Amino acid sequence: MSGGSIPRLVIAAPSSGAGKTTVATGLMAAFAEAGLVVSPHKVGPDYIDPGYHSLATGRPGRNLDAYLCGPDRIAPLFLHGAAGADLALVEGVMGLFDGASGMGELSSTAQVAKLLRAPVVLVVDASSQSRSVAALVHGFASWDPEVRLAGVILNKVGSDRHEELLREAMDSSGVPVLGALRRDGRAGTPSRHLGLVPVAERRAEAVESVGELAARVRAGCDLQALLALAHTVPELPDAAWDPAAELAPADGVASAEKPLIAVAGGAAFTFSYAEHAELLAAAGAEVAPFDPLRDEQLPPGTQGLVIGGGFPEMYAPDLSANAPLRAEVAALAASGAPVSAECAGLLYLSRSLDGKPMCGVLPAESRMTERLTLGYREAVALRDNALAAAGTRVRGHEFHRTVLEPGAGADPAWGLTHPERRLEGFVSGGVHASYLHVHWAAEPSLAGRLVASAAQAALAGSAVR
Repeated sequence: MSGGSIPRLVIAAPSSGAGKTTVATGLMAAFAEAGLVVSPHKVGPDYIDPGYHSLATGRPGRNLDAYLCGPDRIAPLFLHGAAGADLALVEGVMGLFDGASGMGELSSTAQVAKLLRAPVVLVVDASSQSRSVAALVHGFASWDPEVRLAGVILNKVGSDRHEELLREAMDSSGVPVLGALRRDGRAGTPSRHLGLVPVAERRAEAVESVGELAARVRAGCDLQALLALAHTVPELPDAAWDPAAELAPADGVASAEKPLIAVAGGAAFTFSYAEHAELLAAAGAEVAPFDPLRDEQLPPGTQGLVIGGGFPEMYAPDLSANAPLRAEVAALAASGAPVSAECAGLLYLSRSLDGKPMCGVLPAESRMTERLTLGYREAVALRDNALAAAGTRVRGHEFHRTVLEPGAGADPAWGLTHPERRLEGFVSGGVHASYLHVHWAAEPSLAGRLVASAAQAALAGSAVR
């Protein structure tokens, strides 16, 4: 089997709330438990579902977002992530045809399915319908002839009689029923204001939940038929994405120099794309993870720092209590070493979060609010900094219920250009801090520039000893 012919399925739904994550994660776990090497993927920018996918498969959960990365990179990123797998499963986002607001099919599950030439299995919430399910499926199957809707999994089925009525209705639709799952709240995954609770915050319970999902899927789905369907895919003509090949010759540093970039993780900082660490390593860095909830020191020799997104508001007292680490982060930033912070990282660098002292690197206060800020953004770097050259244009997304006051420094990190125009974030010395989540695979120069900045900081003596 060549890389381009990896068996694959897209798990979609008519709308959010139908049970995509339940079914997709259960399928991933069931196939992995059967001995297959399963590659997990998620359409869209979401960081949380891939954590459950990773737990189910033992491989990194990877995102496929055509808005953030461009349609041309979807197949290459997929092939990179799925290398060596026996089966790839792609969980969709929202409804099958829902994409970036006002931009047609861009970033929709349907677009990704077409780019991957993958059959779609539709998860339908059947809890309040019987014969109408056939009309719904017919509409989705005929809406876009380029989307191959090849099967249905009926979810939240109430009884044997209910399932019988649903299957009778589906017999005339031309779309086979590949599974039927009963209503069952025991294998649920808890949620909060930004979606599911990340795996890192409930590891033991998450393992149990994934196991229960796998058992439900095994009992209710035709795994052999699903696997056979996954094998009906054509060859993808694209070459796999290669982080080293993506970097320009001027990006990064010679391998002998290898500046150490510390990357925040743990329960408070769970939002990261797997390709970021791969790009940092390809640019010549040594990547060292650490947990700001547990580690009182940065990794020895740290010459650069990446603090991604997550839920620091849930851990503000514990992050604040780790005063030795907060002091080290502040000292590293003051030394001029590069520090890249997104969303949760931005809050961690502020003076305080909900009244709890943070690192004090930025002249701003942060707090929780009731208002959700969510959406895709386009932005431009307004001046040269440790992460981006002036004029660098990126696409990103915001996803938070916090506010920072002020929202931008004297030197903002970005000038947002769409869908609204405003200044956002902070640039100060080597610090680049912003609410904006950016996928570096779309702009690999960000990783290369950060590593080069760390190497320069090392030559200048800016490092944690």
